[in-house]
Amino acid sequence: MSAGIKEYLEKDAVILDVRTLDEWNEGHIKSAKHIVLNLVPLEIEQIKSWNKPVIAVCRSGGRSGQAAQFLKQNGVDVINGGPWQNVDQHL
Repeated sequence: MSAGIKEYLEKDAVILDVRTLDEWNEGHIKSAKHIVLNLVPLEIEQIKSWNKPVIAVCRSGGRSGQAAQFLKQNGVDVINGGPWQNVDQHL
């Protein structure tokens, strides 16, 4: 999994954190964008407008997996980065 993360970061991917606001406030990747999982479908146009690959992250990888699946179905180049700390250690 981490090889994918490194590749995506090299492609200037946007890190998308889909955790709750409380979780986000407890700690997050500085450069990440925060869109709570249930709002991702409403924000799909904004996400597509970034025109960049996306690395979805959350606390354990479950919610980011759901987000990644949805985004992929909607034509976004995305991977599930799993827990946000996973991606943070590559930065």
